[in-house]
Amino acid sequence: MPNFLPFALPDIGEAEIAEVVDSLRSGWITTGPKTKRFEQDFAVFLGGGVEAIAVNSATAGLHLALDAIGIAPGDEVITTTHTFTATAEVIRYMGADPVFVDIDPWTMCIDPGLVERAITPRTKAILPVHYAGLACDMSSLADIAHRHGLRIVEDAAHALPTTHHGKLIGTLDSDATVFSFYATKTLATGEGGMLVTRDADIARRARVMRLHGIDRDAFNRYVSKKPAWNYEVIAPGFKYNLTDIAASLGIHQLAKVRGFQQRRSEMAARYREELEGLPLLAPPDAPSGDTHAWHLYVIRLSDGAPISRDDFIERMAELGIGCSVHFIPLHLQPYWRDAYRLSPAQFPHSQRAFEASVSLPLYTRMTDDDQTRVIEAVRTLLK
Repeated sequence: MPNFLPFALPDIGEAEIAEVVDSLRSGWITTGPKTKRFEQDFAVFLGGGVEAIAVNSATAGLHLALDAIGIAPGDEVITTTHTFTATAEVIRYMGADPVFVDIDPWTMCIDPGLVERAITPRTKAILPVHYAGLACDMSSLADIAHRHGLRIVEDAAHALPTTHHGKLIGTLDSDATVFSFYATKTLATGEGGMLVTRDADIARRARVMRLHGIDRDAFNRYVSKKPAWNYEVIAPGFKYNLTDIAASLGIHQLAKVRGFQQRRSEMAARYREELEGLPLLAPPDAPSGDTHAWHLYVIRLSDGAPISRDDFIERMAELGIGCSVHFIPLHLQPYWRDAYRLSPAQFPHSQRAFEASVSLPLYTRMTDDDQTRVIEAVRTLLK
């Protein structure tokens, strides 16, 4: 049997390796000049006058964003059940309550109509999730937020470089947007993330809370030519800073992200073409003129498929191919299910999508022959 083809691998080149080595030799391995450069490069990449604050995970970035917009105990934040637990857990970090709604059955992104129906006097914000690299209907969500006086924080863990109506995610009129640089993402630093915002107050608060609530940047303190040992703790902050080692990867990954997206798009198009006619539903592409990041390629097995979803994944593994599922919805996870009395009947579209979904391997280190193996295996199992 050929070597096992994993579900995902990062695409790290010599430029990233050399930058990491340079950081190690410099003696500056925590948050420092490389992190600052990465933040500046990221803000320039997005454009639109945004500020970029590097953090050690998207979870940290979402937490900082909710803190910065003033989410407090007793508040409600509307989000989707069809996501990873981090999206909702940061709401609980603030003592607030997530209000879960279902997805649009085609896009698998949060349904704006259900968001509006879920608004109560306690609602303070909406936390949409751009699924698999496809943008949510942000125009409708922004209209709802404007009419009801709500804030928006976007979970863009899957959405670099996704666009909505021609604008990059991260440059819309939301209060903040948070990207993930986890090892499997379209830009990978191992662990890491970026909070972006145009709101100077949000940026200022996030920078302070990112590092223990200290009012002075650690890098500036340690490289100052004048004595700079003094600082003030102005809030009980967190330890959410990104290291220069991770930022060294990010600098060069960012320079490649357009090329990565192009390759992912080509692979997605090949999957769509060569899996046509099988008992499955291919994922939607972005609307005309927009960009899908293709972080994931999620097929949904049809009712007429000759094999169950679970058996399909097991058989693919036997054929030497790793697959995954995105996501096990939060209404099925014990904590969220029990704490908020959730059931599958409340989220029929998410439940149906979960039961049928398989994420096929899609990453830029895959060769054409690798993808051929996946396609032939899918055909073998579903014909």
